[in-house]
Amino acid sequence: MKRRKFIALLGGAAAAWPATGRAQQREGMRRVGVLMGAAETAWSRGWLAAFLRRLDELGWRESHNLITQVQWWNDQPEQMRVWAAELIARSPHVAVTFTNFALEVLKPIAGSVPIVFIGVGDPVSRGFVASLAYPGGNITGFASHEPSMGGKWLEVLKETAPQITRVLAIVELENPASQAQWRSVEEAAQRLAVEATAGNVRNAAEIEYAITSFAQQQKENGGLVVLPHALSVFNASAISHAQHPCGCRGRSSRRPGILRHQLEWSISPRGRVCGSNSQRHQAG
Repeated sequence: MKRRKFIALLGGAAAAWPATGRAQQREGMRRVGVLMGAAETAWSRGWLAAFLRRLDELGWRESHNLITQVQWWNDQPEQMRVWAAELIARSPHVAVTFTNFALEVLKPIAGSVPIVFIGVGDPVSRGFVASLAYPGGNITGFASHEPSMGGKWLEVLKETAPQITRVLAIVELENPASQAQWRSVEEAAQRLAVEATAGNVRNAAEIEYAITSFAQQQKENGGLVVLPHALSVFNASAISHAQHPCGCRGRSSRRPGILRHQLEWSISPRGRVCGSNSQRHQAG
């Protein structure tokens, strides 16, 4: 199915579908299910609000010609599967997913329901689509992170904080897309003379342990790169406020850096590294 035909089915505002509403749908009403593979944070709410606002501007309005249901992730994989099944059970005209995990859960049970994905890394290698040019099947969308971006993020961090000589990458290595990004980080680390360590994590406790262990090495000039995954999005606040990798919380003589993949900044003890691929700075 063509991408424009997918997009024509979308729009609305985030609201649950009332049971009685389905029996009262008038001609032309569209049903849209949105599976957010991320926690409901200010960042993710902002993305969803912008997405729905633009569709409203294009003429798709809640309760007028559209009914939507939005489900957020709560850090439990099994709950994501329950919510995905609930969305498909309501027979949506189109489903929208955010993050690899959400698409991975929804794809096997979607049947012929068209899926538009956002925030998915390397969809071809994950088997979600046949190719970027011709996705095929009933799935299309917007790829957010190409594997080589891992090395680019380390380059940005090094440019922003040149004193960094070692870096911890928060990564979920069971994810093939994350594996590819980690390999890119390793390659960039060799070029930049940076010692790179993979903090392989699967939950919030492991994230905290990885950062704390890295900090306890009592070495200076440490940095942190957080690779994209639903887990890192869900725990963004905890990562931002964790013990800093250099182990120097409160010390004014060191200015370490943190770089996250999202278009928002993370706070370090004495400074912050901000931005996306094209915007970054350090502030006191």
